[in-house]
Amino acid sequence: MLKRIREIFHEANPEMKEDWKYMGTPTFYCYGMIAIADAYKTSVKIGFLYGASLPDPEGIFNNELGGNQRRAIKLIEGDKLNEKALLNLIRSAISFNQAKQK
Repeated sequence: MLKRIREIFHEANPEMKEDWKYMGTPTFYCYGMIAIADAYKTSVKIGFLYGASLPDPEGIFNNELGGNQRRAIKLIEGDKLNEKALLNLIRSAISFNQAKQK
């Protein structure tokens, strides 16, 4: 699952940078930090730094919903990933970061 998530981030924009931080956590950057992807024994969590500011028409954010800034997607073993919705969310995060730089 984590492998596919990483591929989707890179599909979203060819300028996507990936770094491994926070004790081996993939961290994605495009015009600034976008998200981290934590792998656990039976789940994967994708945390978007500015997720609360992003449109989520498909409702894929299902974790960390109470804060003012971050939002996350938690996928438990056996869950099906909505790849199209994730790709759109990543592209929205890139646009958000670009707008912040202006």
